[in-house]
Amino acid sequence: MVRDKTPTAQETFLQMAQAAGLRGRLLITIGLLVLVRLGIFIPVPGIDRVRFAEAVQNLPVLGFLDIFTGGGLSALGIFALGILPFINASIIMQLLTAAIPALEDLQKNEGEAGRRKISQITRYIALGWAILQSSGLTVGLLRPYAVEPGIWFILETVLALTAGSMFVMWVSELITERGIGNGASLLIFINIVATLPKNLGNTIEFAQQGGREAVAQVVILILVFLVTIVGIVFVQEGTRRIPIISARRQVGRRLYRERTSYLPLRLNQGGVMPIIFATAVISLPTSLAQFANGDSTFGRILAQFANAVTPLRGEINWIAIAFQSLLILFFSYFYASLIMNPVDMSQNLKKMGTSIPGIRPGKATSAYLEKVMNRLTLLGAIFLAIVVTVPSLIEAATRVQTFNGFGATSLLILVGVAIDTAKQIQTYVISQRYEGMVKQ
Repeated sequence: MVRDKTPTAQETFLQMAQAAGLRGRLLITIGLLVLVRLGIFIPVPGIDRVRFAEAVQNLPVLGFLDIFTGGGLSALGIFALGILPFINASIIMQLLTAAIPALEDLQKNEGEAGRRKISQITRYIALGWAILQSSGLTVGLLRPYAVEPGIWFILETVLALTAGSMFVMWVSELITERGIGNGASLLIFINIVATLPKNLGNTIEFAQQGGREAVAQVVILILVFLVTIVGIVFVQEGTRRIPIISARRQVGRRLYRERTSYLPLRLNQGGVMPIIFATAVISLPTSLAQFANGDSTFGRILAQFANAVTPLRGEINWIAIAFQSLLILFFSYFYASLIMNPVDMSQNLKKMGTSIPGIRPGKATSAYLEKVMNRLTLLGAIFLAIVVTVPSLIEAATRVQTFNGFGATSLLILVGVAIDTAKQIQTYVISQRYEGMVKQ
């Protein structure tokens, strides 16, 4: 039996059922995800929901954000903000870490203690951002539909939404630490999945009522989605293998020959994170527009900018497409620079006595790795932009709007998170194999 092979589906499900550690992590993850879903339907008090539901139908911008909160905005639950404030805080913190040497030193050289401090600062930023976002949501959107729109309504609603967002942040960290997968990504994943049954039901109803033309339009859109899924899997699993050679060395009387291996560089280093970060940034103008005074010049400009850069269902918004593509490109490079450092990789290869054939160790190796990484990141970013754009254009062309904003962005997050979580489960199963070998 080959111990380092990728575990089969049968072995994986067997371990999930029998291994107490993996089973416990899965149960914790599922239980916390269900808890967050239930919290979305705990209503924020003091709001006329009938009037608000009618008004939300005329605000397509909220439909885009509502997908990533699993219907929390339209349902007006205490978890309406979801994980978005924490994601915004993570973006801000990563930008600050890259810009401030003290924070960069704290992250790279202080070990686990430094990472804990970075996480604590991120939580404080998330708290401040949740207060800002909940205040804008309450004053700019919810107050006109309040039963008693006084100061107490504003304070109570801001407190409820902020507390809900902080609870969701705590749950995401708990899933990451004691469950399976990345907590923030899984929360977005489950929120998107929660909107699928309703969207599929509306699509089937649209096909039944529209006749053959509607059926053809739905079939075209589904085929585009299927092709997109294949492309996502291909790129997510795509790697560039750079050959490396270990130098001949002698330990005692034993002589170790040169060994040839490879250094894998992923085509899409950031995975789904550039999409998630770009989505969070796109939601920023909408949040600020809600907080600003709509009658002022600044408020009107901010609202127009938010409408211009936010993708709307059933419409081809080229400004929004260009803005989103630029954000994806930026965060792809930014996230790749955080994950892979060519200088550190070059130094590590030199310490291990390995080198790239035809490339001198040191600066030449780091320059070569940086060049390869830049090309891979550019190709990955272009692919992400195409994946996000093309299905949305097909949806607008076929005029199938029953998916309510569920497009390639949601599809990419679903597939990417599913692949990453499956890999983490497989890694745990492989570790169980080696534990069994040690016990034997």
